Amino acid sequence: MHRIKEKEYTVTYKNIILPHKFYADFVIDNSIILEIKSKAGIIEQHQAQVLNYLAVSKLKLGLLLNFHEKSLQYQRIIL
Repeated sequence: MHRIKEKEYTVTYKNIILPHKFYADFVIDNSIILEIKSKAGIIEQHQAQVLNYLAVSKLKLGLLLNFHEKSLQYQRIIL
């Protein structure tokens, strides 16, 4: 299994490269975005973050994990 930590993605809009960049926590086997959180819960902003990462990376599958609660919270996000 190959993984890249803090994978940087350039953001483009209407063929213009924006100064802002996205940094996915992990990219696994160049096919899965893995985003790690330690928050009180998973919220819409976390889901939107993974969706944005999927859009710029052109990948289809994202996993959002939250370790803050007693048991692991996770969401599988497909673009």
